[in-house]
Amino acid sequence: MVVLLDEDGAPIGTAPKASVHATETPLHLGFSCHVLTDDGELLVTRRALSKRTFAGVWTNAFCGHPAPGEAAADAVRRHAHDELGIEVAEVQLVLPDFRYRATDSNGIVEYEVCPVFVARVAGEPVPNPDEVAEFATVAPRELAAALRATPWAFSPWLVEQAKLLPLYR
Repeated sequence: MVVLLDEDGAPIGTAPKASVHATETPLHLGFSCHVLTDDGELLVTRRALSKRTFAGVWTNAFCGHPAPGEAAADAVRRHAHDELGIEVAEVQLVLPDFRYRATDSNGIVEYEVCPVFVARVAGEPVPNPDEVAEFATVAPRELAAALRATPWAFSPWLVEQAKLLPLYR
């Protein structure tokens, strides 16, 4: 279940996750997390080819949806474990009001209020293949240059978030 929102970002109900990503997607609550390694590099992932939206594109470490009543930081920790097999520390909310709407080439719309977090990790990810096709670590400035040069190769939310995060400068 995901949390549905009104245009002001206030919760107005819930819906099954499978029903909210369609050609007529209601505004709902998500989150996005950028993960730094101990070496100061960013963990990036390539979305699994089986994903319903933006399959196969490179993105930030992971994204997801808090369950109804779940704190966003708790959802970040849960998804870090479920999608990448990692534990995250120093989870910080950096863009509390980020919102985006993006349409995939298959016509499915992502429309989310998507608070953005930055966290740290030690250790090697063990990705869930249903979520992640592959991963890499990259210097933030190198990733920022790639986002400017080839934005079509990345998730639209990563491209927009990187413009707002000092981490990428």
